[in-house]
Amino acid sequence: MSKLVECVPNFSEGRRPEVIEAIVAEVTAVPGVKLLDVKPDASHNRVVVTFVGEPQAVKEAAFRSCRKASELINMEEHTGEHPRIGATDVIPFIPVKNVSMEECVELARLLGEEIAEKLGIPVYLYEEAAKIPTRRALPDIRKGQYEGLKQEISKPERHPDYGAPQMHPTAGATVVGARQFLIAYNINLSTSDVQIAKNIAGAIREAKGGYKYCRAMGIFIEERNMAQVTINMVNYTGTPLHRVFETVKAEAARYGVNVIGSEIVGLTPLQALLDAADYYLRLEGFGRKQIMEENI
Repeated sequence: MSKLVECVPNFSEGRRPEVIEAIVAEVTAVPGVKLLDVKPDASHNRVVVTFVGEPQAVKEAAFRSCRKASELINMEEHTGEHPRIGATDVIPFIPVKNVSMEECVELARLLGEEIAEKLGIPVYLYEEAAKIPTRRALPDIRKGQYEGLKQEISKPERHPDYGAPQMHPTAGATVVGARQFLIAYNINLSTSDVQIAKNIAGAIREAKGGYKYCRAMGIFIEERNMAQVTINMVNYTGTPLHRVFETVKAEAARYGVNVIGSEIVGLTPLQALLDAADYYLRLEGFGRKQIMEENI
């Protein structure tokens, strides 16, 4: 493959394996696309699918999977801990090899227009593909979630970039964009008090004066009776994972709470983990060439 683009669509279904399998089948059916990861989460009621390929093949796979999700997911019946506005909540394109960010922006805009025209789903553009500056950040588009947007989409300031200013009857709306690599990172706390998680999220979130490139919120994981700080790191080189992790630990200690574990959702660059290893092991003069797998 001379050009490689990664796509990481998030679908609002994490509890029905048959629905997830049907959506993923649409991706794997496209020639020139390689499926890398499928990460469902029952508490979030969400699945993150990761695939790569040449630009047009990836765009086609994204469209087909969005179409299938619109057929199988009814947002009128959807519940889950993660913010969402549609059956296919968000579709980001990420440049990997011999592809510019500008090309990914063009892909995003073409896909957004196609989804709106062929599926009748209103589409918003975000991050590098955003046409409206106040819509660069995903949380700003998701304000009020599915239920809130359903009431406000008719307002001029909330009109979609593509499609009519009304939600699809069952599939809601979709966000499409282009961005750098994002790490979805969750930190679990030894408490069921979700307000503590929300307070900690506010302390680290960029919008509240916390770490740059850090987007976070506090949620409750019902099946584990546990509060969680769920984080999106939109630039792990600008703010590394270990710095955020240590701050969450320190903030949790103020409430007499411990961090009992953390998880990475989907794929992550090796360098992000090497940075953490370097910090915690206090490595001296260590480089990637010392990793065995890098030499095979």
